[in-house]
Amino acid sequence: MSEMKPLLDARRLVKYYPIRGGIFMKEIAAVKAVDNVSLSIHQGETLGLVGESGCGKSTFGRAIMRLEEPTAGEVWYDGDNILTYDGEQLRALRKKMQIIFQDPFSSLNPRKPVASIVGEPLLIHGMKNRRERDARVQELLQVVGLSKEHMRRYPHMFSGGQRQRIGVARALALNPNLVVCDEAVSALDVSIQAQVLNLLKDLQDEFQLTYLFISHDLHVVEHISDRVAVMYLGKIVEVAASKIIYGTPLHPYTQALLSASPMPYPGLERKRILLKGDVPSPIDPPPGCRFHTRCLYAQPICSEKEPELREIKPGHQAACHFAGDVGV
Repeated sequence: MSEMKPLLDARRLVKYYPIRGGIFMKEIAAVKAVDNVSLSIHQGETLGLVGESGCGKSTFGRAIMRLEEPTAGEVWYDGDNILTYDGEQLRALRKKMQIIFQDPFSSLNPRKPVASIVGEPLLIHGMKNRRERDARVQELLQVVGLSKEHMRRYPHMFSGGQRQRIGVARALALNPNLVVCDEAVSALDVSIQAQVLNLLKDLQDEFQLTYLFISHDLHVVEHISDRVAVMYLGKIVEVAASKIIYGTPLHPYTQALLSASPMPYPGLERKRILLKGDVPSPIDPPPGCRFHTRCLYAQPICSEKEPELREIKPGHQAACHFAGDVGV
């Protein structure tokens, strides 16, 4: 892997979705999907982003690409704050940042053949010659394990795994540096998941790609990630190297997540940590630590003061007042 240097740095990123009501449709509340998140992604690495459904993972991925406009904060990419970019600058940025969507069927236009789907980014960014585009599409399909014969077929004529390969080919069309994989394998069968994951790793080695890999599947993230960030109710609660997170998690939420994940070896079981209550609403999150309403180790300070994401051990950050203490 190439030298580890920050390629993308999100600083205090916020994304709220307003809720409007009344006669004049005034804003009466907001869904706090991403709330003051700071997270960096290094050149050439795969950063896994995990958490329960609805915690803000996908919103964060879309916000750093400006597919969703952030409410506040900064996103620094290769030395520039891209939230200040105008339309023309943003258009140029699209070549460097691409996304692979969760659903490999709905993300592909059913009325267009593969040649048009994969070739569209090339056309938008100036490759007007049809023959050159088709040659590039054929090359991309071969890279992801498809053939020239697939170019004239439509999305409904492919399996789920093949459709996701088409999505990967489209993402690679403009030679990006950063690819956001938004639940890129969650809709696939386990055997097909393994094929696509191995493809992504091979492509990373071949093209020096950097991945933000968003998933709720802990085993998938462990397999592909160099570092892992854990998200809960719009906040990052723990960040560390993958082996450290899976070996010695410090945050109670991370510990509970891992305890619920089945062991890959027959006969082995983890001691399950049962959380109390339900996930609070992102419209009205609890004060202090957002996890304190479900935490086994909660103390009075947890409901009064929000813990900072701080370095507990070298390269291991956690947002917990008692992380590193006995019992947590």
